[in-house]
Amino acid sequence: MKLLIIAVLAGAVTLQFSCKPKNTGQNGNQPKKITDKGVNIAYTDSGKGDTTLLFVHGWIINKGYWSEQVKHFSTKYRVITMDLPGFGESGKNRNDWTTQAYGRDVDSVMVQLGLKNVILIGHSMAGDIVLQAAANMPANVLGIIGIDNFKNVGAKMTAADTANYFKAINEMKHNFKKVTSEFFNRDLFYKTTADSIKKRILGDAAKVDTAIAIASMEDSGFDEVKLLNKLNKKLYLINSDVIPTDTAYMAANKIPFQIKYIHATGHYPMNEKPGDFNKALEQVIAELK
Repeated sequence: MKLLIIAVLAGAVTLQFSCKPKNTGQNGNQPKKITDKGVNIAYTDSGKGDTTLLFVHGWIINKGYWSEQVKHFSTKYRVITMDLPGFGESGKNRNDWTTQAYGRDVDSVMVQLGLKNVILIGHSMAGDIVLQAAANMPANVLGIIGIDNFKNVGAKMTAADTANYFKAINEMKHNFKKVTSEFFNRDLFYKTTADSIKKRILGDAAKVDTAIAIASMEDSGFDEVKLLNKLNKKLYLINSDVIPTDTAYMAANKIPFQIKYIHATGHYPMNEKPGDFNKALEQVIAELK
């Protein structure tokens, strides 16, 4: 997934991460922290419900992007959001920004909070992250839901794609703000994306630690097909219909899947059309349970 995002940046392909704490504040959704190998992980926790929805944000954003889902689903489920290390309010004191490391972070949240019956929900690059986390701890996970990702599972990058991948990485290292701004405006925003959402995302991109943001995109060895087959659970997707999801590879690799589409949004359907998104997510959760 990360390789495909980088390829889009280069213009190569079309787009398709202890004990139970006491609740504090209104609905218990105040930021708290746990630690994984000395790295703080900031998160919010509604603190109730037999089934847990664990939301993981995508590239360069943070747990705050799930606010509409926290409000909607906390009445029925335990809802947890987390900042991936290197982003939001989580720590930066490590050098490993691979999918495997991020998967361990998600697992640490599940272990340290004693979570069972977990539905992992990952946006953008976090699709691979929640897949890795679920493959590590399948007994704790009811299922995974990808949000606008897994759009061409199993596709192989050509030599030209690989060359453009390294070109994009190099360009980001030299002018991160310019490259990412062009990327978001060209490939991740749609004509219906509200200006307020664009401003928020571009503002977060401008504040991010660029070295970590780039490093989190350089993990090129992740095998989605292998992990999906190992997990042996249906892959649920809630994707924008603006950029098609190529299901041929999933069918060819006999990966069970189900897709729900949110009509006419950019890469952030949970923010752009939260009502439609929450309804689709309710339907998927009902099937998983």
